[in-house]
Amino acid sequence: MKLIVVGGGWAGIAAAVRACEAGHEVTLLEMAPRLGGRARSADGAAGTALDNGQHILIGAYRETLGLMTRVGCDVDALLARLPLELRYPDGRGLRLGVGKAGLLAGLLGARGLGVGDRLALTSAMVRWALAGWRCDARLSVAELCRGLGGAVRTLLIDPLCVAALNTPAPQASGAVFLRVLHDALLGGAGSSDLLLPRRPLSELLPEPATRWLEQAGARLALGRRVRLVERDGARWRVDGQLGDAVVLACSAAEAARLSEPLAPDWSRQAGTLRYEPIVTVYLRGPGARLPAPMTALVDTPEAPAQFAFDHGALGGEAARFAFVVSGAAAWVEAGLDATAAAVLRQARQAFAPGTWPTAPTLIQALAEKRATFRCTPGLTRPRAEILPRLVAAGDYVDGAYPATLEGAVRSGRAALAAIATPG
Repeated sequence: MKLIVVGGGWAGIAAAVRACEAGHEVTLLEMAPRLGGRARSADGAAGTALDNGQHILIGAYRETLGLMTRVGCDVDALLARLPLELRYPDGRGLRLGVGKAGLLAGLLGARGLGVGDRLALTSAMVRWALAGWRCDARLSVAELCRGLGGAVRTLLIDPLCVAALNTPAPQASGAVFLRVLHDALLGGAGSSDLLLPRRPLSELLPEPATRWLEQAGARLALGRRVRLVERDGARWRVDGQLGDAVVLACSAAEAARLSEPLAPDWSRQAGTLRYEPIVTVYLRGPGARLPAPMTALVDTPEAPAQFAFDHGALGGEAARFAFVVSGAAAWVEAGLDATAAAVLRQARQAFAPGTWPTAPTLIQALAEKRATFRCTPGLTRPRAEILPRLVAAGDYVDGAYPATLEGAVRSGRAALAAIATPG
């Protein structure tokens, strides 16, 4: 089969690799000069490679880790595996052990929570487990957790929610949140482990996948935006190029544009998705070391970041720190200069005296304005199949996960399955 993949993000890479493994003839068209999509590296203002955002993987992302391995990545060398820990600069937070016993011990031993908070959280976890980790699709995360104390929500629920769904708890889907919690906390040994990149994102998959695909005989056409997808009998043409099947692995907006003349209902649904931005502020602090490679922060209207990452502690560039602002619509509206200034103040104020031997300075602030779709209660996402042998792949396509790397990779696999069994 001649397969044309439109889009070279992680979903498009997954689809192209799986198609090559199945023996198909693959052409991949990507509008950017390199593969990677919204999880990529670029040359920063300081002359070093900066990721467009600080991504977090977890051990439950088995499809993503399997794809990395298949294209020749040494996962252990590229990712630092750490127990799931939400540690705040003042010592509050929790650290989870392995399995159900480790989960319970972590919850009961969480610092910064009173006895009542711990009992309420444990009771909620038991209720969710008895309900099969499901809830009314109309519930938000805030409504799901209404009976929990303010400290539980501030220190645990809100940061976990915004990290996983990039949507604030009052607007985030409780059903999707429970699904992610189940897979991470009870998905088997290592599922809840944090996997934090030691190297720039492009080295995690896009660059190895580029080499692998070229060696497998795939044709990569980079720096090319597709203008038109049209029928040709039982086959398809993409800007005049004939193929047996097409995977639209581009953004939802691009997929909606290309599919609108062919499937207006699908296009309309894809076009109604709304998005949340993420801002990453890179700071330099010679001699500084954070309490943990990933340190949680309490965000406020004046302090925007929810997490800080110590790249030196992860084996990356020493003295470089990434402060992440998820659900960052208000801060994007305020502007990157204002956001960076607020993060600099937050960095100086949130940590103990002596953390920064010299005052941290700004390297660069980057905004991914359409980082993820807003994962809201009752959201209906577009299905993979648009028309027979015209399918979509992307983290926004209907599936079990929110907008994550794992969701994108899974959608690439699902796209190939939909082509094989159209209808």
